[in-house]
Order: sequence, then structure tokens, then C-alpha cells
Amino acid sequence: MTDAATLARMIRAGRGLEPADLVIKNVRRLDVITGEITQTDIAIVADRIVGISGIYGSRSEIDGRNRFAVPGFIDTHVHIESSLVTPFEFDRCVLPHGVTTVICDPHEIANVLGAAGIRYFLDCAERTIMDVRINLSSCVPATPFETAGARLEIEDLLPFADHPQVIGLAEMMNFPGVLAGDAGILAKLEAFQHRHLDGHAPLLSGADLNGYLAAGIRTDHEATSAAEAREKLAKGMAILIREGSVSKDLDALAEILDENTSAFVALCTDDRNPLDIAEEGHLDSSIRRLIAHGCPIHHVYRAASLSAARIFGLKDRGHVAPGWRADIALLDSLEECRVSDVIAAGRHVTADIWAARKPVAPVGLDSMKAKPVEPEAFITAPNPDHNEVPVIGVKPGLILTFRENAALASDESGLEPDIDADVIKVAVIERHGINGNIGRSFVKGFGLKRGAIASSVGHDSHNITVVGVTDEDMALAVNRLIEIGGGFAVACEGEILADLALPIAGLMSPEPFEIVTEHLEHLREAAKALDCTLPEPFLQVAFLALPVIPHLKMTDKGLFDVDKFDFV
Repeated sequence: MTDAATLARMIRAGRGLEPADLVIKNVRRLDVITGEITQTDIAIVADRIVGISGIYGSRSEIDGRNRFAVPGFIDTHVHIESSLVTPFEFDRCVLPHGVTTVICDPHEIANVLGAAGIRYFLDCAERTIMDVRINLSSCVPATPFETAGARLEIEDLLPFADHPQVIGLAEMMNFPGVLAGDAGILAKLEAFQHRHLDGHAPLLSGADLNGYLAAGIRTDHEATSAAEAREKLAKGMAILIREGSVSKDLDALAEILDENTSAFVALCTDDRNPLDIAEEGHLDSSIRRLIAHGCPIHHVYRAASLSAARIFGLKDRGHVAPGWRADIALLDSLEECRVSDVIAAGRHVTADIWAARKPVAPVGLDSMKAKPVEPEAFITAPNPDHNEVPVIGVKPGLILTFRENAALASDESGLEPDIDADVIKVAVIERHGINGNIGRSFVKGFGLKRGAIASSVGHDSHNITVVGVTDEDMALAVNRLIEIGGGFAVACEGEILADLALPIAGLMSPEPFEIVTEHLEHLREAAKALDCTLPEPFLQVAFLALPVIPHLKMTDKGLFDVDKFDFV
């Protein structure tokens, strides 16, 4: 809260009667409401902009000459865990890209550790330089069709509801539960009727979409086509254009962002790893690509800031104007969104700012409870009547998967992969120490000719998912993850080619993001050595086990048909 003395100082500084704390001099300010660009100074006191004109003295100055000032960007839906680093390292990685606020759903760690995972994220959110806001995880577990490490009912969420960093209820993935009036789901929706209710409704349309929205749900990041997005916009839903490491919907949705819709459209990444951030950027990448698609420039920046803030009830930010939170990105180019400096809550983001954060102890260091497996664990018995099996079809850039069929040969060790047809094995191993389940099937689209890839990042319950050509390499990769406490591993011909340890809940590394990026580069090269054709194979593996995204998924309990919401 801003006290009376600080308010008085803000007012006096805004009137030019006393120096501001910080002034950005001679900068070109983009008005995201009108699109006007004006040369001006921007005066800041504490965490607030107090004036825009040329009259201000200050204790500190930033030279804005030949640069543009735009509001700091807001990532409206992100799982920080998918960056594979802690919230502190995510802060250090992403804030320099102009992202001053993120709205995080910690349901990845919550599915492993329950309420303790949410508490860890809230403790970190109180100390990051970036403003990390939390939507409380609504679906832990996401469905009853997989084994999670925890369960969160409304009684588990309510103690966090009044935390100052909490906005509302996170993505309501169990849309069949909403439509069926599930008592546990209704209890959560009822408790947050006067807070933000975040949506997750892939391909939902017609009367079922009406029923879902009747629950008070207001946002969706799962639209994958313009037609789907337009129906949801027409029914009052705000659309969050997603561009992550695997889910890449921006090209399909760019056409919906225009002068008429920009107040109801925002941007998000959902899941994005440090290697992609290093190579492409974060929301700055989405902004430059939307502009390249021909979307009006100030409407793109509006969607990335002011619209995002208003959609999620953050009324103090999203505009470079007096009285607004001093979250500002300074750009060398508007069209290319080249960020050269960032001000976060009035603080100039420099190399020494990170040292001011008080550390938070890591959690979930003993969460990998699966027992080592033998190659025989991956034998898939043939059907006595025929060898035709359903196969999960994977396409680059989509977490949607597709149902295909393949006729596979078999021998004394069961059904065999068909390398020529790009059909290999997939398995999910329960890793929370609850039942030891192993689900087995086949997947197409990875291009592997040899070896195996394993991941303990397996949305949403985060069991171990492995794809591979040989049972021996699959077992080797899985056992390596058990040994290092979770992460990624690539195995081939009895050797581990590359790995990354993620010992914090089997999801995050305690290392700096630069080190994680180096490991990801090695992992990517190792995957290519197996002839993998996917640009981001590790998160693609992770999404094979997500039974709330159509159409065919793999869980520790078996192959799952999302359209029927039942096992194959």
C-alpha cells in the first residue's frame, strides 16, 4: 500500500514542485489507447509514473533518446515450472525481455507436491522483481484417469485465496466436470464467482461452450483456429493468443487481433523453455511476429499490456501515463520490439538488482519415488485376434494429438515398433510412489530411428514419460531420471547421450538459466542424433500424457481417448 507521505510526494513531483526519483528523458512514448507517439520525459516516484512532460528534475535519469517507451508486457498464462528453472531464475531470464507481470498457474508443482508447491511459489512471488501473480490451481489432479502426487479440493485452496499475489482460480481444465455438474468442481467455481475464473476449453463450441461460460469463466488460451477464437470472442470470452515452446497458435490466431478486438485479446506463452527464450525471445517475440502479420502496432502493444491488465483485474498497470504503475519497456524499435531497458515498479532493471532478492529454499527434492525398471517393463502384448493398434499421432507445434492406426509385427517380446512408418513405443511410469503403474502404447511423429527420450515433466501429473525404439534404451533413460531426481534424458545403444537434472519436484533445476540452456542445447543435439524430427521433442514428450487435450493421450493407467473421456 502507498502511504500518505508517499502519495503527497507523488503529487508534488507530478506538479513539478520537487524532484522525481527517476526520469526517462527525451523518449518517444507510445499511447496504446490512441496510437499517438509523442516526445516527452516520464517522471517516476517510488513505483508510480507521476508525469509525462518536459518539466521534471530528478535524482536519477535514463537517456531515452531515439527509443520508445511502451507499457511493460503481461504474460497472461504461464507455468513457470515449464521454464525448467525456479521462479527467481525465471524472473532473471524473462524480465529483461520487457515482461514485467506474469500470471502463473503453479499446477505443475501442485500436482506433485500439493499445497506445499503453491506455498513455495507464493513465497517466491513475494520477492521477485517481476510481479508474479498467481491463479490457484483448479484441477489437481486434472482428471481421475492418471495418478498424480497430490489432490487439492476447495478446502486446500481457500487458505491462499486472500494472499495479495492471488488473482483467482486457474484454468478450469476439467470441462466435462463443469458440464456434468461435478460437486467438487462446482464448489471451486462457487467459491471464486467474484474473482477471475480462467478457462481451458480446447475445441469446445455450441451449447457445451455456452454451458461452460455460464459458470462465469472468462478467458481461454486453448483456441487453435481463428474460427474457434471468434466464436469464443462473440460469446464474451477473452482470447489469450498462445505461443509457447510446443503450443504455437500465433500464426493461426493473428488475424483475430484488430482494432475491434484488441481490448479482448491478450498474449501468453503457457510453456516456454530457456533455450527458446534465448533464441527467439518471450512476449517480445510474439509482439514482433504479430506486427509482421500486419496487426495494427498500437493494438498489439495494447493486447500485450493494457488489455491483459484489464482482463485480469489489474487496474493499476498497462499504460504509460500519470498515476499508473511504472512498468515500462524501452525499445530501440517498435516494429521489431527490441527491448533495451526495463523499469519494473519504478526500479531500473540492471545487473545488480537481482542480489536484493531474499532466497527461498527449494522444495520437493525427494519427489522421485519410482523404482528402477527393467526392459521387460515395456513389452506390449499383441491382441490375439489382430496386430492393428491405435497410435498417438504427433504434429509439430501442437499439443493436440491425433488418433491413427498401425498394423505392427510381433515376436516373443510382444508388438514391435515400425521404424519405417515412424511408429515407436511410448510408456508412462507412475513416479509418485503410489501404485507403480506403467501404461504402454505407440506414438508416431518423432522420427526416431534408434534410442529413447525420457522426461519427468509430464503434464499434468508429471509421471515419467518415455518414447523409444528399444526396450533397453527406454529402461536406461527412465532409470537415469530416477537416479538424478527427475529431468530429461536421451539414451542410445546402452549409453546416456545427454541429460538435465530437475530435482525440484522433478520439474525445475536450481541452476542458473544459462546453465539449463546449455544442457537443453546438448539434449536437442542428442535427440537429433536419434533422427528426431521435432524441433522441441522434450516438451512434446511431456504433453503426450495430458488427458485434457484432444484427442489421444497416454497416462500411467493406459491409452486415453479424450473425445470419449474414457480409456481406449
